[in-house]
Parts: sequence; structure tokens; C-alpha cells
Amino acid sequence: MIIESIKELYYRDLRRLKQEIELYKDDTTLWKTERSIKNSGGNLCLHIVGNLKTYIGNGLAQIGYVRQRDLEFSDKFVDREELYKRIDETIQIVDQGLSKLDDDRLTEDFPIIIWEKKTEMAFTIIHLHSHLNYHLGQINYHRRILEET
Repeated sequence: MIIESIKELYYRDLRRLKQEIELYKDDTTLWKTERSIKNSGGNLCLHIVGNLKTYIGNGLAQIGYVRQRDLEFSDKFVDREELYKRIDETIQIVDQGLSKLDDDRLTEDFPIIIWEKKTEMAFTIIHLHSHLNYHLGQINYHRRILEET
């Protein structure tokens, strides 16, 4: 039951990520940085996708994803259709990974050490969802402040 709720939250927020990218009026603003805004909406999208493919994809779905974290922040002007494709792939990977779990496994150790020590499955999955939402909020703010009319 808890796993189904977690899955629904991930689906909801990854669909919101796609909607936020769609709401940018033009591609220039999607990749723009300004003054103290160090990361563009496009780069934050790449980062969210890379993070989830790395930890849920490799840790749970065992997809063999090779992360290029530097590119998540340095790639510029990736086509929107490619961003949508990567988000859709991430939704499938998250589903694949979380579908391998049941509520009883939530107290097990997460299969990848992300920080300096082992962490519980539930803690790590909730943390990864919080990370997604943190950057989703940044994308929303980025878009609204830079497209202010």
C-alpha cells in the first residue's frame, strides 16, 4: 500500500516536471541563467532525470545507467522533445524500480550507498522524491521570474 502511494507521488511530480518544461514560452528562457540563478530550468530537468536514473534506475531497476553528472549542468539547448523523452523514460524506470518493492522491503538497506553510510530503503526513496520536488520548485520559480511580464 505504501509503495503504491510513493509511486503515485513520483508519477504526479514527474508529470509536473514535464508540464513545467512545457510552460516555458521559449527555449531561450528554458536555458537561461541570470545573476544569482546558476542553473537553468533545462539543466535542472537534466539533473532530476540523471539523479533518478542513477539511484532508482541502477539501484532498484538495475538498468545499468551511466551517469554523466557534469553534463546535467553544462549541456545547453537540449531539444524540448528530447527532454520530454527523457522524462517519459524516467517515469518508466521509476515504475520499474519501485514495482520491484513491496512494503516489507522498505526497512531493508538501499542497494546503493549514496552518502557515506548505508541508508534504509524508505528513507532513501523519500529523500529522492524530496530532491525531485526541491528542484521542481526551482524550475517553477526560474520560469516565473525570468518570464515575468
